[in-house]
Amino acid sequence: MKPEAENIFKVPELRSRILFTFFMLAIFRLGAHIPIPGINAEALAEFFNKASGTLFGFFDLFSGGAFRRLTVFALGIMPYISAAIILELLTVVVPKLEQLKKEGERGRAQIIAYTRYGTILISAIQALGIAIGIQSMRSPSGMSIVINPGFSFVLVAVITMVAGTCFLMWMGEQINERGIGNGISLIIFAGIVARLPGAVRNTIALLKTGELSPVTLIVILIIAFGVIAFICWMELGQRRIPINYPKRMVRGKLYGGQSSYLPIKVNISGVIPPIFASSILMFPLTIARFTNNPYLKKFADIFAPGSWLYLTIYAILIIFFAYFYTAIIFNPKEVAEDLRKYGGFIPGIRPGQKTAEYIERIVNRLTFVGSLYLAAVCILPSLLIKYMHVPFYFGGTALLIVVGVALDTMQHIEAHLIMRHYEGLMKRSPILGG
Repeated sequence: MKPEAENIFKVPELRSRILFTFFMLAIFRLGAHIPIPGINAEALAEFFNKASGTLFGFFDLFSGGAFRRLTVFALGIMPYISAAIILELLTVVVPKLEQLKKEGERGRAQIIAYTRYGTILISAIQALGIAIGIQSMRSPSGMSIVINPGFSFVLVAVITMVAGTCFLMWMGEQINERGIGNGISLIIFAGIVARLPGAVRNTIALLKTGELSPVTLIVILIIAFGVIAFICWMELGQRRIPINYPKRMVRGKLYGGQSSYLPIKVNISGVIPPIFASSILMFPLTIARFTNNPYLKKFADIFAPGSWLYLTIYAILIIFFAYFYTAIIFNPKEVAEDLRKYGGFIPGIRPGQKTAEYIERIVNRLTFVGSLYLAAVCILPSLLIKYMHVPFYFGGTALLIVVGVALDTMQHIEAHLIMRHYEGLMKRSPILGG
């Protein structure tokens, strides 16, 4: 073990935070295997084998397999993320929410409260829809998924799933306060990573049966590590705009005259564009997959995941939502106004409107690069499956989330170590720049 890794566990508070985080994630994985009462597990497994590549499979990815088993955590943490995104979008059109966002800690606490209420509402609507819809569904072999359909099942299912989502929301907040932070993202991270042992077992089985050659596996691993390195490079990439602060005379002493920079990430929008794009594309495909209408069936075949039409529309939607969401969460005018308020200025650019226009041009260029990067990473798995016959899934939205959360978590841990003067760990840190 390297000295840097040893320092992490030498700090008592940091060690307790890491252990607490692992404990919370262990509870999450345990709850992902406790099914809702009244479910026929065998029929449900058959149903989800048919539902692969639809919106059901997409939800199952973010719930860590809990949706596939219809467990107490079947809805996962997605209702909370949906509520947070909706509130983020509403701040643009609702003046009261925009004012709360600017009120500091008090406004942030109020927005968090609204997010919680929105989470309960969204999870209740989703749970009710799932509970009612699942009663009429049958497995391909004709078995009913619900053993005893009726009002009692719907009531128990809705209460169970809403309570599970609320518990995950509380768990994420506890990880933020008593763990290493980034709680909501770590829950999603744990759900995705939980699939890794199964993928490894399947790969070993394919190697033993000869369906996968060692040479192909080596090529796939090289591509996988290359993609991960590329994602790390892009996620850490940023444009640093130089900022100068003029000198000021205060009580006979000269202050200021400092130089700093404004960091703008290459991928400002994160993984939200692929999530939006996937949801929009998979919704009509899900409806078409579970109906007997021949026209809808034909539509599903034309837009099947992996087809060139599907991939083209998917890439266009990712690029669109990258620009859309960046425009929502990053306001160049506010940044320029804050710089002017504190006396900062960009060398060679006039404060005010000219600064806002300059920052906006930079953000648009970075968003173009970032959106192409997101589209390339998300389309790559489909191309590998289609042309290299890769027998297991890697890359795409899941890989973006895993790598992004891992980098963010390392930043949180390194920040704790910096606070305790563990400068030796930071001398060669590629994440915080040493």
